[in-house]
Amino acid sequence: MPPADCESGLSPADVVTGAGGASGNPGHWKVYYRHVLLLAYQSCGVVYGDLSTSPLYVYKSTFSGSLRRFQDEETVMGVFSLVFWTLTLIPLLKYVFIVLAADDNGEGGTFALYSLLVRHAKFSLMPNQQAADEELSAYYRPGYTAHADTPILTALRQFLEKHRKSRTFLLVMVLFGASLVIGDGVLTPAMSVLSSFSGLQVHSNALTNSEVVILSCTVLVCLFMLQHWGTHRVAFLFAPVVIVWLLLLGALGVYNIVVWNPRVVHALSPYYIVRFFQRTGRDGWISLGGVLLSMTGNAYVCAGTEAMFADLGHFTAESIRVAFVGLIYPCLVLQYMGQAAYLSKSPDCDISFVFFESIPTRIFWPVLVIATLAAIVGSQAVISATFSIVRQCTALGCFPRVKIVHTSRRIHGQIYSPEINWILMVLCIAITVGFRDTTLIGNAYGMACAGVMLVTTLLMAMVIVFVWQYSFLLAALFLAVFCVFEAVYLSAALMKVPQGGWLPLALSLVFVAVMYVWHYGTRRKHQFDVQNKVSLKWIHALGPSLGIVRVPGIGLIYTELATGVPAIFSHFVTNLPAFHQVLVFVCVKAVPVPHVRDEERHLVGRIGPREFRMYRCVVRHGYKDVLAEDNDFENDLVLRIAEFVQMEAAGDHRCSDGSLEGRMAVVTRPSDLARTGLLIREPGEDSVVARAAAAAGNPETHNSLRTMHEAESPGFASRRRVQFEVADEHTDPRVKEELSALVEAKHAGVAYILGHSYIKARKSSSVLKKFAVNVAYAFLRKNCRGPAVALNIPHISLIEVGMIYYV
Repeated sequence: MPPADCESGLSPADVVTGAGGASGNPGHWKVYYRHVLLLAYQSCGVVYGDLSTSPLYVYKSTFSGSLRRFQDEETVMGVFSLVFWTLTLIPLLKYVFIVLAADDNGEGGTFALYSLLVRHAKFSLMPNQQAADEELSAYYRPGYTAHADTPILTALRQFLEKHRKSRTFLLVMVLFGASLVIGDGVLTPAMSVLSSFSGLQVHSNALTNSEVVILSCTVLVCLFMLQHWGTHRVAFLFAPVVIVWLLLLGALGVYNIVVWNPRVVHALSPYYIVRFFQRTGRDGWISLGGVLLSMTGNAYVCAGTEAMFADLGHFTAESIRVAFVGLIYPCLVLQYMGQAAYLSKSPDCDISFVFFESIPTRIFWPVLVIATLAAIVGSQAVISATFSIVRQCTALGCFPRVKIVHTSRRIHGQIYSPEINWILMVLCIAITVGFRDTTLIGNAYGMACAGVMLVTTLLMAMVIVFVWQYSFLLAALFLAVFCVFEAVYLSAALMKVPQGGWLPLALSLVFVAVMYVWHYGTRRKHQFDVQNKVSLKWIHALGPSLGIVRVPGIGLIYTELATGVPAIFSHFVTNLPAFHQVLVFVCVKAVPVPHVRDEERHLVGRIGPREFRMYRCVVRHGYKDVLAEDNDFENDLVLRIAEFVQMEAAGDHRCSDGSLEGRMAVVTRPSDLARTGLLIREPGEDSVVARAAAAAGNPETHNSLRTMHEAESPGFASRRRVQFEVADEHTDPRVKEELSALVEAKHAGVAYILGHSYIKARKSSSVLKKFAVNVAYAFLRKNCRGPAVALNIPHISLIEVGMIYYV
């Protein structure tokens, strides 16, 4: 559903229920439709930039092989009929009207489909999941209720849940689909820019192929070098460029139909497809690899927000459907029909430049300029999508940690990764220089597109059954229709593996290997932590001092365990028998949802009795969330622990379940100091003023918290120094004592303790496992960003504890 209107504050729910007035108020519907049209306009420049450039190379790639000897009117009309029905069945019917409905709280793509299956059908290999995660508002789809499955579905569910190999296969399939989309991030810029510049050879015969390649490489280098500036400064131009380009495509198509061959409209009938295969046979089947390029970019219709920027990113299914049905689909159909009309009456035309040769001479140069701009916009969308996919893989523990930079302070979600950007640039330039021909790149491009479509179809069939809870027969029908249809295209693309189709397979295998090795090493490390965590009963038997010297200060122990005490704690106290007065075990974990709301992000709990002064804080984030620098985490954490202590003393049932490690409670960011029992005093401020500011109803209380929280914004580089005091109105002496100890420890200083662990395969392990753990994973771990940097931990307060894990 569309987001709330920024001016009126109305959401789609308000429109439907008539909030603020009678249901069906015309003013509310007007706001709703205005929003849909605005988002549809914006989506043209982000979602469909790649798809809109496909007319530059579809016919060239289709007739590139032996099909060229059939280049007559009937064959050309058969090719157009194939293109038309392919656009109608796959992008329009499958993606726009079916797959778009399988969004994950507004997010799309292979990881979104996998995330839905993980949450609703328990197919995850991801460790560290808690029952508390299922209480997140975004965890289940609205209206989802578990009910009894049919015998077939029950058997399938139990098979997938019980057999790790089946879930591993599902994960590898998802990683393969994501790798193919990353491969598109390499192929799309090369294909689009090289195709647009090839038009210079139509009216500039002096330009050679080498000069076109040099021009393309120059533009590509500039495109990748400008990534670190972000796209928000020029993003407002994306939609107008693509819309003008699409309108030009439609107008040129109509012109060519009228001027060259109006009879081409008859090719809308599937009869011409039958005649096409009767005449061409095997050559026609192989040519499907070129027809496949008419759908390039449609992975991003299904993967919607994988290619969306955050400022334009909350597109809705309605807006994307309106844009595709109202503008993209008719303009593309008219353009392909126009090119077919021109080709059918120009048998001697150079098929390599059919698009540019069909343009009237008077408007050739303006069209060439707009085509180049559209190619750049389409390339930018795919590059941004690649950054987004890498971020998702990293959040789910399937990709080594890389640097993520926010390119906009105002707009959350616009990101840039330097390492990934330079890798993409080098690969893109190498492909452009190495292949030098859009036909070979098109063969690789089609291979990647076919693979992504097939993976999406398989995942979508499972979503229909396990998430939407429709009948197994409906899922089987969906799978039979689209899987067979796409398998035919995939088989044609496989025939072109020797002519460039090997490239996306090679790239995908490399990316899948990196992803799976990293996921395997991370998972085995977590399993070791779970199996070797410190017994809470043993800690309880040590008493409040834990058998060590408790020194003043707060110790923040970072761990990947959401429950229990990690082995690094016992390793630390064994070698240095002293620890801080207050211990907080901090776990930053990813949950399989796209975004976690701020008010649900933090779980706070207690470990052991009150006298132990041991707490746990779990910071949850979704796979689309980015960990930003938190310059006031220490003060914020003290306030959350203080509020938890108050909740526990008040008898909140969420805070304790009678075990040694009490139940954790969601603690939102305190908006009122009275809920924490603490006072905040600025350095140099009189304590009497601070106490007066904490009085009930005094706005200075909220201003103090607001000012402190402003320190978390990117504009504040230093950590805010404040003084905490315990309020006098506490009636429970135990609460006052605990808060006093917390404040005293905070003033003494905060230290960050982080495990610097290495994993090695046991001597009895297989050769493959030793290579994966000791060589591949160790290499990736050594060359990725360290956990301290990824977690924004200040180095001046960091203590690292080294350990070796034998798995």
